[in-house]
Parts: sequence; structure tokens; C-alpha cells
Amino acid sequence: MTPRTPPSSLSSAEVLAGGGVLALAVACLLSPRTIEDGPVLCPFRQLTGLPCPGCGLTRSWVYLVHGWWRESLAAHPFGPVAAGIVVLVAVLLALSRVRRSTPPSLDRWARHPLAWGFAAAWLGFAVVRMAVEA
Repeated sequence: MTPRTPPSSLSSAEVLAGGGVLALAVACLLSPRTIEDGPVLCPFRQLTGLPCPGCGLTRSWVYLVHGWWRESLAAHPFGPVAAGIVVLVAVLLALSRVRRSTPPSLDRWARHPLAWGFAAAWLGFAVVRMAVEA
């Protein structure tokens, strides 16, 4: 089997993984001791007063990269899982570049039953959290 030549431009999966890795890098620069003191940046929360499905992810990732596991899960229970997925996808994509093979398809990953189950659980959590905080 001959290795395939990787595309010269970045795939959508590489762009998303790069953004996630950048977000984790920024989380390393923020202090977990002061992360709760910042302003509310979420437009959905500012408009409705309710948390969006992603509210708490920044705090969760800041706590996570600093080793504050309990606080990370309390800020957003899907934060550590999402961070793990970002790291896993980034590693798989980097390996495909090193091996000079075509990067895996983001569309194929998104259609996987585990991705649908993860998304359903996340949205279910978000609906329950909105109902509790309403």
C-alpha cells in the first residue's frame, strides 16, 4: 500500500483541533484562582440569564489544565471530556501529517453513533441545567 499525499491546505478537522488546542493553551495562562471573577462573556446568558450548553467550559478547562479536577467537573461536567477529545483528535491529525496520509474525515467522525450519543447527553445536560436555573 502506498502512502497517500496529504493535502497542502488544512482540513476542517485540523482547523477545529487547532482552535481547541489554542483554547487549552490559553487556559494554561489563566489563573484558576481568579477565573470566577471575570465578566459573563456568553451572549446567550447575557440575553436570557440562562446558561447555554457551553457555559462553564472556559472555567472547566482552566481548572482542568491546572489539575483542579473537582472544580473542573463542577464548572462543566463535559469540560474534561471535551478537552480529552480535542487532545485525541489533535494527536491523530498530527500523526496523519507525520505519516503523510490523508487526515481523518470530520464528517465521518460526526456521523459516528458515539458522537451522536455524546451530543445528546450534552444537550440533555444543558436542558436540565436551564430548567434548574430558570
